[in-house]
Amino acid sequence: MSKKKRNEPAKPEIEKESGYYDLKTQAINDLVEADESNSPIVPEAELRKYRSGSKIKIAEWVKLLFIKAWFAGAVCFFFIWGLGIYMANMVDTLFITGICFGMVTDLLTNNVLRYFARTKGANDRYMMFPKKSYWTFPLNILYCYVILACVVGIYTVINVALSAILRLPSDTIAIGVEPILFGVFSMAVDQLFITIKLKLQSHVRGGVRRTAQ
Repeated sequence: MSKKKRNEPAKPEIEKESGYYDLKTQAINDLVEADESNSPIVPEAELRKYRSGSKIKIAEWVKLLFIKAWFAGAVCFFFIWGLGIYMANMVDTLFITGICFGMVTDLLTNNVLRYFARTKGANDRYMMFPKKSYWTFPLNILYCYVILACVVGIYTVINVALSAILRLPSDTIAIGVEPILFGVFSMAVDQLFITIKLKLQSHVRGGVRRTAQ
């Protein structure tokens, strides 16, 4: 009786289960060995179907500009407001703020912009120095001093203009420095300089192509 059982062919259910596990094993192997070289290219339109998101669609550039303004506003909150309590000299406060502004830009803001890029280099047009390197750290500090000087100039012009229009005393500060406006002004000045840089680069490349032809 036992010999008969040994010689019996495998049941269809067992063969089916065996094939099922073979398929699963192959799928796991394919997943482990997957990389950019052997993965199929999926169109962007297909990827959008599987991305979760709210019903309110916000343009990508709006999100990126908000990020830049938010970090600049945080610099104002922690350093201009925070240090202003302990430092009577505004020049010293701005000196420290410029260093910290550059550090935040290089280490935080630009890295966040790179992280949110859908493809490599897609958000480079929102950074003055998009390529991450050791030399970008001091350059971002110097660059943020320029932004800071421009923002101080904007506040000065606005206050002088409002004092003249409203006939206020010349030493009256109609609009004080606070994080929201500081962030918006810093982001606007930054994007203005970046736009000028991109226009100059495009003009130079066009000139080189015309010369080569």
